Amino acid sequence: MSRAGKLLAAVALMMLGAPSLAQGVNIETHRRDETITVEVAAEMPVDPRTVWSVITDYDHLAGFIPYMRSSRALQRDADRVIVEQTGELVFLFFRQPVEVTLAVVESPPTRVAARAIGGNLKALEGRYTIESLPSGYTRLSYSGRLVPDFDVPPVIGRIALQSVMSRQFDAMVREIVRRDAERAATAR
Repeated sequence: MSRAGKLLAAVALMMLGAPSLAQGVNIETHRRDETITVEVAAEMPVDPRTVWSVITDYDHLAGFIPYMRSSRALQRDADRVIVEQTGELVFLFFRQPVEVTLAVVESPPTRVAARAIGGNLKALEGRYTIESLPSGYTRLSYSGRLVPDFDVPPVIGRIALQSVMSRQFDAMVREIVRRDAERAATAR
Protein backbone atom coordinates (compact mmCIF):
# COMPACT_ATOMS: atom_id res chain seq x y z
CA MET A 1 0.00 0.00 0.00
CA SER A 2 1.30 3.47 -0.88
CA ARG A 3 2.08 6.08 1.80
CA ALA A 4 -1.03 8.04 0.74
CA GLY A 5 -3.14 4.88 0.98
CA LYS A 6 -1.78 4.12 4.45
CA LEU A 7 -2.51 7.68 5.55
CA LEU A 8 -6.09 7.53 4.20
CA ALA A 9 -6.63 4.21 5.98
CA ALA A 10 -5.35 5.73 9.23
CA VAL A 11 -7.64 8.76 8.87
CA ALA A 12 -10.61 6.46 8.11
CA LEU A 13 -9.85 4.47 11.28
CA MET A 14 -9.73 7.72 13.26
CA MET A 15 -13.15 8.76 11.96
CA LEU A 16 -14.56 5.35 12.86
CA GLY A 17 -13.27 5.76 16.42
CA ALA A 18 -10.74 2.94 16.30
CA PRO A 19 -8.81 2.61 19.55
CA SER A 20 -5.40 3.15 17.96
CA LEU A 21 -4.14 4.53 14.65
CA ALA A 22 -0.66 3.18 14.79
CA GLN A 23 0.84 -0.21 14.18
CA GLY A 24 2.75 -1.99 16.87
CA VAL A 25 1.70 0.23 19.78
CA ASN A 26 3.34 -1.27 22.80
CA ILE A 27 3.41 0.11 26.34
CA GLU A 28 5.22 -1.32 29.31
CA THR A 29 5.40 0.05 32.82
CA HIS A 30 7.42 -1.29 35.71
CA ARG A 31 7.70 -0.27 39.32
CA ARG A 32 10.64 -0.84 41.60
CA ASP A 33 10.34 0.72 45.04
CA GLU A 34 9.10 4.25 44.28
CA THR A 35 10.52 4.44 40.73
CA ILE A 36 8.14 3.86 37.82
CA THR A 37 9.50 3.30 34.31
CA VAL A 38 7.55 3.62 31.06
CA GLU A 39 8.36 2.45 27.54
CA VAL A 40 5.91 3.08 24.69
CA ALA A 41 6.22 3.14 20.91
CA ALA A 42 4.06 3.40 17.81
CA GLU A 43 4.61 3.24 14.07
CA MET A 44 2.59 5.59 11.83
CA PRO A 45 2.38 6.30 8.08
CA VAL A 46 3.33 9.97 8.52
CA ASP A 47 6.09 12.43 7.71
CA PRO A 48 8.67 12.55 10.55
CA ARG A 49 8.55 16.37 10.40
CA THR A 50 4.89 16.22 11.47
CA VAL A 51 5.83 14.03 14.44
CA TRP A 52 8.49 16.56 15.45
CA SER A 53 6.11 19.51 15.15
CA VAL A 54 3.49 17.81 17.36
CA ILE A 55 5.78 16.61 20.15
CA THR A 56 7.42 20.05 20.39
CA ASP A 57 4.14 22.02 20.30
CA TYR A 58 4.30 22.58 24.07
CA ASP A 59 1.77 25.42 24.20
CA HIS A 60 -0.96 23.29 22.58
CA LEU A 61 -0.42 19.83 24.11
CA ALA A 62 -3.21 20.31 26.69
CA GLY A 63 -5.64 20.84 23.81
CA PHE A 64 -5.45 17.19 22.74
CA ILE A 65 -3.70 15.23 25.53
CA PRO A 66 -6.13 13.68 28.05
CA TYR A 67 -5.53 14.42 31.74
CA MET A 68 -3.26 17.37 30.87
CA ARG A 69 -4.77 20.65 32.11
CA SER A 70 -2.07 23.03 30.92
CA SER A 71 1.23 23.09 29.09
CA ARG A 72 3.27 26.14 28.20
CA ALA A 73 6.79 27.03 27.25
CA LEU A 74 8.09 29.49 29.82
CA GLN A 75 11.46 30.14 28.21
CA ARG A 76 13.24 29.17 24.99
CA ASP A 77 16.95 29.46 24.26
CA ALA A 78 18.09 27.77 21.02
CA ASP A 79 17.57 24.02 21.63
CA ARG A 80 16.64 24.38 25.32
CA VAL A 81 13.10 25.01 26.55
CA ILE A 82 11.59 25.32 30.03
CA VAL A 83 8.06 23.87 29.99
CA GLU A 84 5.46 23.98 32.76
CA GLN A 85 2.70 21.34 32.76
CA THR A 86 -0.18 20.40 35.04
CA GLY A 87 -2.49 17.42 34.90
CA GLU A 88 -3.78 14.40 36.79
CA LEU A 89 -2.93 10.78 37.32
CA VAL A 90 -6.36 9.11 37.27
CA PHE A 91 -7.50 5.50 37.68
CA LEU A 92 -10.89 4.44 39.05
CA PHE A 93 -11.16 6.30 42.39
CA PHE A 94 -7.51 7.31 42.49
CA ARG A 95 -6.85 10.95 41.46
CA GLN A 96 -3.60 12.78 41.96
CA PRO A 97 -2.79 16.25 40.64
CA VAL A 98 0.59 16.38 38.92
CA GLU A 99 2.60 19.56 38.41
CA VAL A 100 5.98 19.60 36.72
CA THR A 101 8.45 22.08 35.32
CA LEU A 102 10.66 20.49 32.69
CA ALA A 103 14.07 21.36 31.29
CA VAL A 104 13.78 20.17 27.69
CA VAL A 105 16.64 19.67 25.24
CA GLU A 106 15.61 19.39 21.58
CA SER A 107 17.87 17.54 19.13
CA PRO A 108 16.08 18.06 15.81
CA PRO A 109 14.81 16.14 14.02
CA THR A 110 15.05 12.95 16.07
CA ARG A 111 15.06 13.45 19.84
CA VAL A 112 13.50 15.44 22.67
CA ALA A 113 14.81 14.82 26.19
CA ALA A 114 13.28 16.25 29.35
CA ARG A 115 13.94 16.21 33.06
CA ALA A 116 11.95 17.64 35.95
CA ILE A 117 13.37 20.72 37.63
CA GLY A 118 10.29 21.55 39.72
CA GLY A 119 6.84 20.33 40.68
CA ASN A 120 5.51 17.43 42.71
CA LEU A 121 7.74 14.73 41.27
CA LYS A 122 11.00 13.82 43.01
CA ALA A 123 12.41 12.88 39.63
CA LEU A 124 11.32 12.64 36.01
CA GLU A 125 13.48 11.89 33.02
CA GLY A 126 11.99 11.12 29.62
CA ARG A 127 12.94 10.97 25.99
CA TYR A 128 11.00 10.93 22.71
CA THR A 129 12.81 9.44 19.71
CA ILE A 130 11.66 9.71 16.08
CA GLU A 131 12.88 7.15 13.54
CA SER A 132 12.14 6.86 9.81
CA LEU A 133 11.61 3.21 8.88
CA PRO A 134 12.30 1.50 5.52
CA SER A 135 8.57 0.69 5.30
CA GLY A 136 7.80 4.40 4.95
CA TYR A 137 6.37 4.51 8.46
CA THR A 138 7.73 6.67 11.25
CA ARG A 139 8.33 5.20 14.70
CA LEU A 140 7.76 7.42 17.75
CA SER A 141 9.18 5.99 20.98
CA TYR A 142 9.04 7.33 24.51
CA SER A 143 11.01 6.06 27.48
CA GLY A 144 10.76 7.60 30.90
CA ARG A 145 11.50 7.18 34.57
CA LEU A 146 9.62 8.97 37.32
CA VAL A 147 9.60 9.09 41.07
CA PRO A 148 6.46 10.74 42.49
CA ASP A 149 6.67 13.07 45.49
CA PHE A 150 3.26 11.83 46.65
CA ASP A 151 1.89 8.49 47.84
CA VAL A 152 0.96 6.14 45.02
CA PRO A 153 -0.66 2.82 45.95
CA PRO A 154 1.75 0.09 44.76
CA VAL A 155 -0.41 -1.79 42.22
CA ILE A 156 -2.83 1.06 41.42
CA GLY A 157 0.01 3.48 40.68
CA ARG A 158 1.56 1.34 37.95
CA ILE A 159 -1.85 0.53 36.44
CA ALA A 160 -2.93 4.18 36.64
CA LEU A 161 0.26 5.35 34.97
CA GLN A 162 -0.04 2.71 32.25
CA SER A 163 -3.68 3.70 31.61
CA VAL A 164 -2.93 7.44 31.51
CA MET A 165 0.21 7.03 29.36
CA SER A 166 -1.63 4.75 26.93
CA ARG A 167 -4.45 7.28 26.48
CA GLN A 168 -2.03 10.19 26.21
CA PHE A 169 0.22 8.45 23.70
CA ASP A 170 -2.78 7.36 21.62
CA ALA A 171 -4.03 10.98 21.64
CA MET A 172 -0.59 12.14 20.49
CA VAL A 173 -0.71 9.58 17.64
CA ARG A 174 -4.19 10.77 16.64
CA GLU A 175 -3.02 14.40 16.56
CA ILE A 176 0.06 13.47 14.51
CA VAL A 177 -2.07 11.59 11.98
CA ARG A 178 -4.61 14.43 11.85
CA ARG A 179 -1.97 17.10 11.27
CA ASP A 180 -0.17 14.96 8.70
CA ALA A 181 -3.43 14.51 6.78
CA GLU A 182 -3.95 18.30 6.85
CA ARG A 183 -0.39 18.87 5.65
CA ALA A 184 -0.81 16.33 2.83
CA ALA A 185 -4.14 17.90 1.78
CA THR A 186 -2.72 21.43 1.61
CA ALA A 187 0.35 20.18 -0.30
CA ARG A 188 -1.87 19.10 -3.21
